[in-house]
Amino acid sequence: MNTIIERLMGVDTLTDQVIAMDMLTAAKSGIHMYAMAATEAATPEVRAVFAKHLFEAIDTHEKLTAYMMQRGFYHPYDVQEQVRLDRKTAQTALDIPT
Repeated sequence: MNTIIERLMGVDTLTDQVIAMDMLTAAKSGIHMYAMAATEAATPEVRAVFAKHLFEAIDTHEKLTAYMMQRGFYHPYDVQEQVRLDRKTAQTALDIPT
């Protein structure tokens, strides 16, 4: 979307929020997959590789969560605020002309 149009519609920060949330979701999925792969690995060497990647994915998830919390995109300790933010985000998405 054009930057000027994003600013006029008030979705310029929403774009950053959506990208960050997509990355967080992907990181969670990666953690899940690496954990499963590590438990199914046939050899200790393969298991060690998967475990290394698992810990890197956990570290990435931690950094993404901190980034999102810092910018007010994610409120894991305040459910009411997170619900309010999610509702606002959903309404903004619904208000975008198609």
